[in-house]
Amino acid sequence: MRVQLLFSVLAAATAANAQSSSVVTFAPAVTDSPVGASYEVTLPNKGNWKVDGNIKAVSAPDGKGVKFEVSISGLPAEGGPFMYHIHEKPVPADGNCTGTGAHLDPYKRGEVPICDATKKESCQTGDLSGKYGNATESSYSNSYLDLFSSTNPGNPAYFGNLSVVVHLSNKTRISCGNFKMVSPGSNGTSSGVAMPTGTGGSHHNNSTLSATPTSTATGSGPPISPTTAPAEPTGAAARLVSGAGVLFGAALALML
Repeated sequence: MRVQLLFSVLAAATAANAQSSSVVTFAPAVTDSPVGASYEVTLPNKGNWKVDGNIKAVSAPDGKGVKFEVSISGLPAEGGPFMYHIHEKPVPADGNCTGTGAHLDPYKRGEVPICDATKKESCQTGDLSGKYGNATESSYSNSYLDLFSSTNPGNPAYFGNLSVVVHLSNKTRISCGNFKMVSPGSNGTSSGVAMPTGTGGSHHNNSTLSATPTSTATGSGPPISPTTAPAEPTGAAARLVSGAGVLFGAALALML
């Protein structure tokens, strides 16, 4: 009986620890992108997959986030919906997309659960298609303001020396390219990083990046339906672990 009690308490403590480790750190809204800073990725049409396109990224006029303009073509007839992400490393000299590592994720959120597009601050910083929609056709174009990306090299959300990778739905990497600086911009923005806004990025559709983007996207499908929303940081898990510790101590005393 006492042994059963001890095992029950250990199981409760393990469950509490798992709950506490699932807490997600939300990405802070960016306020420090240098005005006029711009970067561009060119996706090369080579190899087995004839995918090409480009991704342009320009600081928002007020330094709050980055405006992205995405244009991808040559996507295969099968294997979609297609995802694209900013990855944590540049494409190596041999062009092998596997060398780009995982998604840009400075706040260690992880890929599970999948991105909830209604809470963009809870997604991985580099999960652009998770936040703004996968490609569902052979050609895809979209533009939007992402409040959680930065063109400031000192910000954890900086991507100017990294890469973009395009994936099949099974995560096979079919195209990749490095960001290259077009303009460093100026330092006329506020410094620092703001607290999370809770509102996510501002989604626009446009053919060019401007202060007030308009028009429609082509081939942009909705993000994959999210699973259970990420847990918000609370003290509940810590209290549960503490309570389990007390129970464990009591059970151990009974064993003696």
